[in-house]
Amino acid sequence: MAALQTPVCDFGKPAIDFNLPGVDGRHWSLAQCKGDNGLLIMFICNHCPYVKAVLERIVRDTVELEPLGIKSVAIMSNDSIEYPEDCFENMTRVAERYRFNFPYLLDESQEIAKAYGAVCTPDFFGYNAELGLQYRGRIDSSNKQTATEDAERELFNAMQRIAKTGTGPEQQIAGIGCSIKWKPN
Repeated sequence: MAALQTPVCDFGKPAIDFNLPGVDGRHWSLAQCKGDNGLLIMFICNHCPYVKAVLERIVRDTVELEPLGIKSVAIMSNDSIEYPEDCFENMTRVAERYRFNFPYLLDESQEIAKAYGAVCTPDFFGYNAELGLQYRGRIDSSNKQTATEDAERELFNAMQRIAKTGTGPEQQIAGIGCSIKWKPN
């Protein structure tokens, strides 16, 4: 399980459309996921200790971003044959357990993760109302640990700024997580 850092934000890079099945039984597109002021796309999975450590904070932040016009979507792109904890049935269980307020989608072909340049879980992509990339950083400074009470909510603050101004912060700290589990060629 290699820990990787996300690349720096490529400001303005457009979001890529998708049509993926969700744990709710629907198929979701980019347009269906977008909020009036932007969209947070998260590449996550079920087994990664980095994701497990931040799931409650992800739900907290997405709930608080929704009234600001920022909607969210999570995409799972790992090879679930080699990593069965990431199978669709377990995705459904995780979404129910943590009461996801956003679609949780399966990228079985891994084409969407590759198109976005996702490298790890979690990997956060914050878009403005025009679906131009404005944030590619971490949720906060905690990594795999429990966040301290005074930990800056970097992802939330960036998305809040994007909702208000359409632009993300110039200074962003790369996220860290487990490498996406790519299928063999």
